[in-house]
Amino acid sequence: MGNAVAFDTYAAIKRLKAAGFDEVQAEALSDTIKEAHDAHLDELATKRDIKDLDTKMESNLKELELRMVIKMGAMILAGIGILFGLMRAWPLPVQFVPVSGQEIHQTVPLVPPKK
Repeated sequence: MGNAVAFDTYAAIKRLKAAGFDEVQAEALSDTIKEAHDAHLDELATKRDIKDLDTKMESNLKELELRMVIKMGAMILAGIGILFGLMRAWPLPVQFVPVSGQEIHQTVPLVPPKK
């Protein structure tokens, strides 16, 4: 983990004796506190641990974003391909429906007059 915080048992015993504990009580309480402190020392996160975790999480999020963009693009292209495939398999019927009251002009091929 890096930076370990030491527990000073000698200073703790001196403070406990000054507070009214006898030698045996002060040593027992100081030892108990040191054991509890040492037991949880490996569970503490340092600033470096947090920064490493933040950097790792940021890179994972960027990778996830890239994968999502690629998958969305693939789904859009697949959807367009399916749409065009269906349109080719079952084309829409096209009919010419004249609007009422509108003249229809058709071109007639020119045929030379018969002799």
